[in-house]
Amino acid sequence: MGKIFVFVNQKGGVGKTTSAINIGAYLAEAGKTVLLVDFDSQGNLSSGVGIVEADSKPGVYELISGLADLNQAIRQTSTPGLSVIPAGIDLSGAAVELIEQDERDFFLKKALEPAKKRYDYIFIDCPPSLGVLTLNGISAADAALIPMQCEYFAMEGLSHLLKAIRGIKKSTNPHLDIGGIFFTMYDSRTRLAQQVVKEVSAYFKSKVFSTIIPRNVRLSEAPSHGLPISKYDPQCLGAKAYQSLAMEILNRGA
Repeated sequence: MGKIFVFVNQKGGVGKTTSAINIGAYLAEAGKTVLLVDFDSQGNLSSGVGIVEADSKPGVYELISGLADLNQAIRQTSTPGLSVIPAGIDLSGAAVELIEQDERDFFLKKALEPAKKRYDYIFIDCPPSLGVLTLNGISAADAALIPMQCEYFAMEGLSHLLKAIRGIKKSTNPHLDIGGIFFTMYDSRTRLAQQVVKEVSAYFKSKVFSTIIPRNVRLSEAPSHGLPISKYDPQCLGAKAYQSLAMEILNRGA
């Protein structure tokens, strides 16, 4: 039975999508079956693995709306073992539609339940907010993976996020766990980055992954080519960091 992870942070630009793609790709290269679920109407995860808007239907919107089944929604990527359920702009309407529905927080959970029998890992990439789509993602997950940028405001945001996760754990998903916190866009030259890593690691201890993702221009370039970093530039520092993080998740069972 596979495990569902949600990549979540209400702050944008912290590396959620980049992390989901690259960790997923390295786990697939390690022989695991991985399903990426793009649950953000911007569709950045979809384009980041080579799925353009014209090829994104049926996708996650049709899946949660009952207009398509799991097999119809899944696409294969260029990485063997790595599949994706894409998203497009029509998903933005789902947020409005779901508000009016009974059990509105469980649409994604119900849609992905059959996938747990087919995949070792299912990664959900959510919007940078705590709206109904993100709540669906968190309610569907077994564990949350939290990418965190090494800056002061990220520490404030983390406390709010963890409070929201605790609320969801009490109300809709009692089995939810914190799979781990990891640092992204790290610049070792700044004292603030070093301080953030030190303070968060001291407080959350074993919940913090030891691998730190550095600032790396090649990581920023790869999505525009529709490739994970393992295929775009496997020798760069960012690639080696994500490979290490993927193996850390694999070894600890997150």
